[in-house]
Amino acid sequence: MSVTTTAAPSATTPRSAFGRLVVTELKLFVRERIGPIWGVGFPLLLLVIFGGIHSFRKPRKDFGGATTLEIYVPVLIAFSIAMLALSALPMVLAGYREKGVLRRLRTTPMGPVRLLAAQLAVNAAVTVVAVVAILVVARVAYGVALPKQPVGFVIAVLLAAAALMAVGLFVAATAASGRAAQAIGTILFFPMMFFAGLWVPIAQMPPLLRHISHGTPLGPAVQALRLAAEGHWPHPQQLLVMAAYAVVFGLAASRLFRWE
Repeated sequence: MSVTTTAAPSATTPRSAFGRLVVTELKLFVRERIGPIWGVGFPLLLLVIFGGIHSFRKPRKDFGGATTLEIYVPVLIAFSIAMLALSALPMVLAGYREKGVLRRLRTTPMGPVRLLAAQLAVNAAVTVVAVVAILVVARVAYGVALPKQPVGFVIAVLLAAAALMAVGLFVAATAASGRAAQAIGTILFFPMMFFAGLWVPIAQMPPLLRHISHGTPLGPAVQALRLAAEGHWPHPQQLLVMAAYAVVFGLAASRLFRWE
């Protein structure tokens, strides 16, 4: 009987400790405000602004009968993922290393790897909230249809998040400080969003820019999300590009990541 009583806590303690760590990181994430404001609030604000433009809600022949707003919903989802992965995630992790948090955790049973996992879990959860919020507001407020190929849409979101978080981890692995990580992430964010179609929809880009867009992580992400929204399965090349970014930058980050 004593054996059973002793064994139970050892089996549940790591999970409960990790759960508390995730909750703590989530509270810190909300307190910092960068992720909630720019990763969730700002894309929703852009959606409201675009939705308020009457011409954005009219079908267009050059978009195959889709409205400009329908074209921009996947772009705003990509915006949210990129902001969380390229700004919030690397800034926090690089800041923890700069402050010696990761070094001190190496001497505890918790370990820095669990902190890394908790940060990824928080960013993944907030990404899900942001994507659902964008889809719901677009549907309820402006009549934008929900994705007609939900499985393909979910896969595209997951691969996009994996690719961008791998890049964010790579930035965190190589940046000297939290501020440097945020600066590098911002520098990467704007060209990625350009090729994702934030300023000029991908379909309206010149051929050269479209080819470049196909090789970035967010260009294929937006195209895959758009195809799934229309009821088609994402093109395998789009999924492979995102998977390649996730694998290459994920492995590079794991090799280069410094705990102190």
